[in-house]
Amino acid sequence: MPFVLYLHPLSSYCQKAKTAFYEKNLPFEVKLLDGSEPVASEFAAKWPIRRFPVLEHGGDFIFEATSIIEYIDMLHPGEQPLIPRDGPTAIRVRMWDRFFDNYTQYPQQRMVNAALGREMEPDDGYVRWRQALETAYAILDRHMKGRRWAAGESFSLADCSAAPALLYADWAHPMAQHFEHARAYRARLLQRPSYARALDEARPYRHLYPLGAPIGRD
Repeated sequence: MPFVLYLHPLSSYCQKAKTAFYEKNLPFEVKLLDGSEPVASEFAAKWPIRRFPVLEHGGDFIFEATSIIEYIDMLHPGEQPLIPRDGPTAIRVRMWDRFFDNYTQYPQQRMVNAALGREMEPDDGYVRWRQALETAYAILDRHMKGRRWAAGESFSLADCSAAPALLYADWAHPMAQHFEHARAYRARLLQRPSYARALDEARPYRHLYPLGAPIGRD
């Protein structure tokens, strides 16, 4: 039975899920959510919250990128599962997955929301969210010293999360040069074939990024 993903290629969370599929060489059917019919109405009827990505597989309906990755990792763990079998390492992987979603994705998304006029707070130059990203960058920079991947010896769920989170966070508020370990980690993620593929598929939509897609930091 096929995997069916409702997604938009520019979405960071969709890129996160797609990276996991590409890591595992798992084929999937794309239902593109670009406002066109009949997919838009089909998706709204299935998931009124209208947040994506969402995965359908057989009779299963899985929402949220982390849950989608957990699901396919359960079905197809392979030799190096994205959530390691070792309990303590698995906890670290899940913890850092939440770090990237909550402390890099979230501030960046608030800046995007403000640019779209969706924030209730007055525009203050994004000072609050820039400071939040500075804090996250500093924590990540200390953590990544001497490390290749975020939460273990191999590429994991945490790195699937980190790749789009750090791509867009750096677009919204560039990492300073002194965050050398975090910057090197971001560069490794962008070169990872699975994420590079997801990133290439998003390129035709970059003009839609509300804060403006920079040149030379992809």
